[in-house]
Amino acid sequence: MRIDELLAKSDEPVFSFEFFPPKTDKGEENLAQALQDLVRLDPAFVSVTYGAGGSTREKTVDIVSQINAKFGLEAMAHLTCVNATEAELRQTLEQMRDAGVENVLALRGDPPKGQERWTKTEGGLEYSYELVEILRDDYDFAIGGAAFPETHIHATSPEDDLRFLKAKVDAGAKFLITQMFFDNRYYFDLVYL
Repeated sequence: MRIDELLAKSDEPVFSFEFFPPKTDKGEENLAQALQDLVRLDPAFVSVTYGAGGSTREKTVDIVSQINAKFGLEAMAHLTCVNATEAELRQTLEQMRDAGVENVLALRGDPPKGQERWTKTEGGLEYSYELVEILRDDYDFAIGGAAFPETHIHATSPEDDLRFLKAKVDAGAKFLITQMFFDNRYYFDLVYL
């Protein structure tokens, strides 16, 4: 089931797990064992990150499709705009579609290692809402976006951060996910805006 549909049908909060693609064979064994252990907790879904600068793109797609097939868990692939042209992003989206992936978390992504400020890749996208628009217009994925209860670290103000969040939703994000936060007041403030 697509995550947007799963969330629409739920009357209660849901929880999920997020995994980083392993870099070694031992890491892959550890992930498989963790999935066997965690499936018993019945998470609503799991997600797999994309790696710094898209470094684990292939692994992300493979792992998400394996989680769906082998463990019966709904899985979501993260996709970032980092170090990718629009054509490369579309190629990755086609790989995801062909692998049976149904859920994508559309992210701008953090600056690559060694780079302090975000800079758009030539031929790429500047903002995550642009990626959401591509997903909405040309693909059939459940589209998620990131929300930041304590404001994104690169936001110029909470108001600007909220404008970018609204742009993602207006562009077609069907659900939003936050990173971990430690003060629930920020989350509730965001939800009730």
